[in-house]
Amino acid sequence: MDFRVIREVINQAYAAFNRRDLEATIALMHPEVYWPNGWEGGFVEGHHGVRDYWTRQWRELDPEVIPVGMKELPDGRVEVDVQQTVRDKKGNLLSQGRIKHLYTMENGLIRRMDIIGS
Repeated sequence: MDFRVIREVINQAYAAFNRRDLEATIALMHPEVYWPNGWEGGFVEGHHGVRDYWTRQWRELDPEVIPVGMKELPDGRVEVDVQQTVRDKKGNLLSQGRIKHLYTMENGLIRRMDIIGS
């Protein structure tokens, strides 16, 4: 798959996440997506798992994740450097910094995401 298309899918996912458009974000994911639960630990699976996780997370936290760099790795995965800011629902800053996300794509959809730190 063309890296420009992959880049667009990933950028659309971040934009939809940041505006809390759950269904638009999930539409960019493979039905059997494997997604990290960066808040509580572990992973969630499938659209239902992601929907449940983010619904719970967004009741407690107000995260914003902005991609600032993206590159395709030799094995076809995509590494995204992001600026992440997490606030509580009262607006208090809980964490802020740069981290890396690692994406595996399948048939033009996000199949897996891993948090690999900085």
